[in-house]
Amino acid sequence: MAHRPFCLLITLTLAFQLIVFFSYFASARTPTNAAPQPKDLVRSSCEHASYPNICIRTLSSYTGPAKNPKDLAQAAVKVSLSRAKRVSNYLAQVSEAKDLKISKRQRGALSDCVEQISESVEELRQTLSELKHLRVETFRWQMSNAETWVSAAFSAALTYEDTCLDGFQGVDGNKLKSDVKRKIRNVGKVTSNALYMINRLDESRGKA
Repeated sequence: MAHRPFCLLITLTLAFQLIVFFSYFASARTPTNAAPQPKDLVRSSCEHASYPNICIRTLSSYTGPAKNPKDLAQAAVKVSLSRAKRVSNYLAQVSEAKDLKISKRQRGALSDCVEQISESVEELRQTLSELKHLRVETFRWQMSNAETWVSAAFSAALTYEDTCLDGFQGVDGNKLKSDVKRKIRNVGKVTSNALYMINRLDESRGKA
């Protein structure tokens, strides 16, 4: 009978060693504190954006760093800035085209459209510069500036669609008009997502 406690001790020791071994093996395969992958961060961050599918697509293909809300906010503004510049250049070329048969008033509407988009480009540039130089002591003030500039760019995107399309009233062929409409609306969508990312950054810092 004296050997029973000894056998029980051996059994418990082996059981404990097995538990430790399998726990270590499981933790090695599925680390609990693993940092989120960039694509996972993009997907979760874009979930409640105005245009989540566009947000995921544009930010997932972005080649720069995207490790935190600040990176994503900068990336979103860069996407918006790139699209706005592209549309501005496109419309500038269209408005100066010799073979575009439009009236003087319509050409003036196109010129106004280009000017408005150029202002949005400048506002987005200012926003990006502010996001790149955020400081703890001036964070709130800088975020307020960024939100104001992107909001202005977004509001402009909503209003200059009518101005731009007014320049194509009576123009033969709907393709050019539909292309312009699509490009401008796309700028509005990515700018809306950029504004969301900036607001999200502001909220995340506020909770920190």
